[in-house]
Amino acid sequence: FFEPAMPGPQTQRLYDAAARLKIGFALGYAELTRDDGGRFNTMDLVGQDGKLVGRYRKIHVPGSSEPEPGTTVHLERRYFEPGNLGFPVFVYRGVRVGMAICNDRRWPETYRMLCLNGAEIVLIGYNTPLLLDEAPALAHLRMFHNHLPMQAGAYQNTVWVAAAAKAGVEDGQALIGGSCIIAPTGEIAAQAMSLDDEVIVHRADLDLIAVCRKVNFDFARYRRPDQYRLIADQV
Repeated sequence: FFEPAMPGPQTQRLYDAAARLKIGFALGYAELTRDDGGRFNTMDLVGQDGKLVGRYRKIHVPGSSEPEPGTTVHLERRYFEPGNLGFPVFVYRGVRVGMAICNDRRWPETYRMLCLNGAEIVLIGYNTPLLLDEAPALAHLRMFHNHLPMQAGAYQNTVWVAAAAKAGVEDGQALIGGSCIIAPTGEIAAQAMSLDDEVIVHRADLDLIAVCRKVNFDFARYRRPDQYRLIADQV
């Protein structure tokens, strides 16, 4: 169900509630662009006044456009094209916020680009199955592999990460859940522990970003993008 505009009839009440309660939120949805008919897996950041703050379109689109025997049914590429907005960062209540969606969280480029664009907090939404038909032997690692890239991304880029997951069973597919808030140290500061509806909260210390940056990740001092390009050219 693609949305040609947000909010729509089913989502207006969320925006109204945000304005009434003075609470911002991020919402993922299937977007149909009016100008060219583009189809994107999109997330909007909405302010405490119920107005749009910023928009992100998922870049790392997984799966295939047709069913592949022996694999978990995953046809995201049938319905969505890669995002075309890059990794924007938006100011929300004085904090620089970036967004990512599901498979984006597994790629280091996501966090690095958001960090280079000045993000202090990264909001992530994901919908991940408990089992994969193509790798049943790795089932015991699903939650570990879920949290690992987010913790590494937070640590290596000195950002807070807040990741909200679907949980329980949807359309016969068990989902892993594991919503979490991760500090710039790479530590999980709060985590959902059940597969039911659950709310987790944590008071994020944004000053911790500067502390972590001084220890290992002062990009201006230690990164050498000129050398990265030189090596790539030589290869």
